[in-house]
Amino acid sequence: MEYYVNKHAQTNGYHEVHTKHCPYFPINREYLGDYPSCKPAVDEAKKTFPTADGCKTCSPSCHTW
Repeated sequence: MEYYVNKHAQTNGYHEVHTKHCPYFPINREYLGDYPSCKPAVDEAKKTFPTADGCKTCSPSCHTW
């Protein structure tokens, strides 16, 4: 599955990680890579955006806030 991170933080300061087919797929995004699950994608996003978190809709198992 292809994962992307929203380059703009949400109002709470988190940068959400989304799959390519998410209904909330961000316009201003950065490609993270192709991963078997959201966990390695969020780990990759945290290298650039320490507040990265999974999208509640498309990556619920990685959504922590």
